[in-house]
Amino acid sequence: MRSAFFLRSLRHIGAALLFAGTLSAHAAELTVSAAASLTNAFKEVGAAFEAQNPGTKVLLNFAASDTLLAQIAKGAPADVFASADQETMDKADAQKLTTSGSRRNFAGNALVLVTPSDSTLNLKALADLQQPAVKRIALGTPSGVPAGRYAKSALESAKLWTAVEPKAVFAQNVRQCLDYVARGEAEAGFVYATDAATQKDKVKVALTVATETPIRYPIAAVAGSPNAADARKFIEFVASPAAQTVLARYGFLKP
Repeated sequence: MRSAFFLRSLRHIGAALLFAGTLSAHAAELTVSAAASLTNAFKEVGAAFEAQNPGTKVLLNFAASDTLLAQIAKGAPADVFASADQETMDKADAQKLTTSGSRRNFAGNALVLVTPSDSTLNLKALADLQQPAVKRIALGTPSGVPAGRYAKSALESAKLWTAVEPKAVFAQNVRQCLDYVARGEAEAGFVYATDAATQKDKVKVALTVATETPIRYPIAAVAGSPNAADARKFIEFVASPAAQTVLARYGFLKP
């Protein structure tokens, strides 16, 4: 009796372990490294992707595009890379960190100059940043943040970089730049239009800044990803009408 009971117990345990193993085999974690400006939109996009793909968990990693590239280059886990500019993705391609043929543009954006919502400054053009009342101007570090590169390029084109640089408060990513202005730690700052929209109660848009090149976001599968099929599926989903509707709701433009 005791022996029969023991054998039955072993069978039950074995079946349970087999079932758990099957679930584990089917479960997948997809790591998406995305530009900081995509934070709000991609949280919703990721949840929608999970809903359409039961058993797949989307892990989101947000930072400045250059920071993400450096992480991937050093071997940090990532299956998908979404950058805020073409330059950073070009570097990823050159270093063979992306899967050939997987890259595509999926969104656009605009660069804006914001001030605290209670600011009385009258900033109608970039030249107005030379006003003595404008003591601190937040922007992403140009060497590591796409939004900062766009801002510096625009200021250089207007021959204002030399005058503005001494006032610059450099941020590690565009969301940090937004926070500096929202907290009143800078009189003005350069962010994307989509970032400004996330804190309408704390910042206001003074003007839209013309950029030499359109701001387009590329996305690609990371080379060597253990979840290559799901990575491509996520990229396709980001380009789908459902995801594009989410991106548009957060203010992103068509690619």
